[in-house]
Parts: sequence; C-alpha cells; structure tokens
Amino acid sequence: MDIESTAQEKASFFASAWARVKALPGKMKAKVTSIAKSIKKLAQDDPRRLIHALKVGLALTLVSLLYYVRPVYDGFGVSGMWAVLTVVVVFEFTVGGTLSKCLNRGFATFLAGALGIGADYFASLFGNKGEPIVLGILVFSLAAVATFSRFFPRIKQRYDYGVLIFILTFSLVAVSGYRVEELVVLANQRVTTIIMGGATCMLISIFICPVWAGQDLQNSVASNLEKLATYLQGFGGVYFGDDGNGVDSKDGKSYSEEYKGVLNSKNSEESLANFARWEPGHGRFRLRHPWKHYLNIGALARQCAYQIEAINGCIHSDIQASQEFKSSIEGSCKRMSEECGEALKALATAIKTMADPSTANPHVENSKAALKDLKFALKAASLENADFLAIVPAATVASILIEIVKSVDKISEAVHELSQLAHFNKTMEPTVSPEKPQHLLHKGVIQPVSDADGKDNAVITIHEISTDSPENDKAPHHQVPKPGQRIEV
Repeated sequence: MDIESTAQEKASFFASAWARVKALPGKMKAKVTSIAKSIKKLAQDDPRRLIHALKVGLALTLVSLLYYVRPVYDGFGVSGMWAVLTVVVVFEFTVGGTLSKCLNRGFATFLAGALGIGADYFASLFGNKGEPIVLGILVFSLAAVATFSRFFPRIKQRYDYGVLIFILTFSLVAVSGYRVEELVVLANQRVTTIIMGGATCMLISIFICPVWAGQDLQNSVASNLEKLATYLQGFGGVYFGDDGNGVDSKDGKSYSEEYKGVLNSKNSEESLANFARWEPGHGRFRLRHPWKHYLNIGALARQCAYQIEAINGCIHSDIQASQEFKSSIEGSCKRMSEECGEALKALATAIKTMADPSTANPHVENSKAALKDLKFALKAASLENADFLAIVPAATVASILIEIVKSVDKISEAVHELSQLAHFNKTMEPTVSPEKPQHLLHKGVIQPVSDADGKDNAVITIHEISTDSPENDKAPHHQVPKPGQRIEV
C-alpha cells in the first residue's frame, strides 16, 4: 500500500509539474498582452507622454555628439559627460519644469564654480598646512548655510534644486582644487558643457511640441469646477428619488465619484503654478500672468468639494428623512443645486476660453433666490408633531446646500477677479445704430366746427407728415393719414 501511494504521489507531482510547464507559454503571452495594453492605454490617455519620451531621446542624441565628434571631444574631453548628465536630470515633462531646473542648475553651477575657485585661491594663501583647514571650514560653512536656507518655504518651492546643485558643485570644485592643478580650465569645461546640455533641453522643450504648465493648470482648475457642477446637477434627482443611477461620466465612473478627484488636487496645482511662473509668455498667457489666483480658485473648489463630500454622506446615510418634510423643501433644494451647477459650468467655460464670466451671474442670483425660498419653506413647515430624527437628515442637507451656495458665490467672485487681472475677453455689447431724428408734424391747421347736434368738434387738417419716423414701423395696422386728409377729434 505504501509503495502504491508513493507512486501515485510521484505521478501526480509530475503531472502537475508538466501542466505548469505547458501553461507557462500561455501565462507569459497573457502577461505580455496585459503589459502592452497598459502601455497603449497610457499613451492614449495623454499622447504628450510619448512625444516627451521622443524629445528626451533627441536631446540625449544631440549632446552625445560631444563624445562622438572628435574635434569637439578634443575641446571638452571627459567633461562632455556633464552635458549628458544635465539632460537626464533637468528635462521635465512641462516647459516650466525644464526651464526651472535648467536655470537653477546653470546659475547655481556658475556661482558655486566661481566661489569654489575663489575659496581655493583664498585657502592657498595660508600655505600647505593651512590650506586644507581653511578649505574644510569654508566647505562646512557654505554647505551648512545653504542647507539651512532650503527650509525657507519660498526657497524650498522655487529654488530647492538650485541650492542642492550649489552645494554639490562648490564642494566638488573646492575639494578637487586641492589636488588638481588646472582648476580654472576644468571648471570652465564643466560649466560650458552644462550650459550646452541645458540650452539643448530648453530649445527642444519650447519649440518641439511644447507642454505648457500654465495651460495644464488652467485646464485642471476648469475641470475641477466641471466635476463639482456635474455632481450638483445630478444631486437633486438622486436625493429626492427622481434618478437613482446618477449621471455617468465618460470613463464609466458615477457622477458621485468624480468630485473626489478635486479633494486631492492641491499638490498638483501648486506644482503646476510653480512651473508656470518660469514659462515665457505664450498665447494669451502673459509673462506675469496671475497664476496665484488659479490657486485661490482651486482652494475654493476644494472647500466646495468637502461640502459635497458631507452631503454625499447624507445620501447614503441609514437614517433618511420623512417624505413629507423632504417634499416641502424639494423645490428649493433642487433649484439651488441645479443653479449652482449651471454657475460652476459657466465659470469653468469662462476659465477655459478666457472669456467674460458674467454668464454665470444669473445662475448665482437664482441660487440665492432659491436659498431665500428655502428659508421661507423651512419657516412654513409644520414641525410641532414631527419626528426629530426624521427631520435632521433633510435639514442637514439643506444647511449644507446653503453653504455650497455661498462657496459658489465666492468662486464666482474669484473668477471675476481673475478675469480682470488676466484680461479675459469681454462680452461685446450689441451696437445700436442711432435713430434718425424725428421730424415733428407741421403745417397742421385745427378748425373748430359744430355739427347738427350743436356739439363742438375739432378738425385737424394735415398738410405734411414725417416719413422717416420709426413709429411708422411699430404699428403697421394703423392707417397713416395722407396730406390734406381731415380727421375729426
């Protein structure tokens, strides 16, 4: 029995092993197919990613000529490798990110190189014994001061990479100067090759399919407002039972999930705004475009998104309000949410197209009017015999909607302020041609007459009338008197 069971175990083991070997090609094919689909989806979601990869390859190929071309290599030598390293380090996805790193690296390298040569010359004045001590003190002092400066928020935000390169370059130049004889020549070669690598990155980033961080920031803020608008427009139907499914987005997500992307948009918006400050003027974006105001609008949008998060929790709460109380506030709440959604959509369109945001004003005013109606509805509702727990959920929703109306009003004010600072297109008023001067009727004679009954009447005889008066076109059904015609009054 033991021998038979052992044989069966071996047979089953080999059978399972053979099955795994046979299934291995199919699993590898499925894995490769899955990776290929993910790569394809990544490129289709944003084709600029593929273009960016090609741009980096082009930049590396160009700076590699410093090594491949013999005359150029003889001029720069091994320092040409710094151009390759510069391209790898500084080439970013957006123009602003590339310019930020290139300029930070260029100025930091130049300043640190100059200070390193100066520190080496200053330390040499103390003789062979004092030179390493002085160099150590200088490296320690500058490295400590520069590192501490990185904790300042403004420097951390805009110049952190430059400070890091400054510490690295100064330490390399100052320390290597103790052993290297031709320090100035070496520093000159490194600075030159770094400038060449940075210039190559900047030119390719700006002139070949540029990706502007400012444009991405504008689209991001407008898209966030649209997500909030989509939720608010579908909220009334979901909460009051007209539509239980919500509005589906293009990517298959329910409308109630789209707004959640707004909650985590702070870091990306701040990064884009920081890069946008480095970009030159392009399109309708001036050199000193008010990028900070986009961050203000983004902050207000996140505040509104947090209120929507709270109201979304009320929808899925286990405790639901009574239908009687909900019906008393249904009309006002629906109007508030729909008008707020329309206002946010109009504001998002205004930001995208850089047009006058005044089209959102009627919707904002309508939401305020609905807010007043809601207050009247709450006062008119009979709450004497109502269940307190049945009223609280709907009352909470109403109070949150009131806060959303106030948030939308603040967003509208912020967008109007942005439109003034960024010089958005103003809505052109229709031009009205001036009316022709109306000539008065003249040469009329009024003659009193008496009829057979003895009543006094007035007869007006018109000898000339105005033919270009606009009143003639307003009432075509009235018969215009002719010259010489008598009218009894």
